[in-house]
Amino acid sequence: MVKRTARDARERGQVALEYVGVITLLLLVALAAIQLGLAAYAVQQASTAARAAARAESYNDVNTSAQAAGRAATSEWLTVDIPEPSINGDEVTVTAKVKVPSLLPKVFDFGEARRSATMPLD
Repeated sequence: MVKRTARDARERGQVALEYVGVITLLLLVALAAIQLGLAAYAVQQASTAARAAARAESYNDVNTSAQAAGRAATSEWLTVDIPEPSINGDEVTVTAKVKVPSLLPKVFDFGEARRSATMPLD
């Protein structure tokens, strides 16, 4: 039988503390990676909303507004804001703003993603 000393007990406690420190760091890195993925997804969704809204406005379809088309093209759980389109000559420009979801609101705050799309009028 191996006899344990007081030093062995102290080292065992040190290993536990190091483990907690490493796990905390790994969790923070994982949360940051997920948050960056959410930010990229919000930018992609803003681009999709802007294109769909510009396409709907360029057809001048009275049944579908640019705002409704843009919101329909994005995920329902995202907050999408599409102001009135800008018509310049024979082109329409639509800007979509999507609020970037935050895992930890006090730590990660990316604000909103903005994308614009321009289409020729039909």
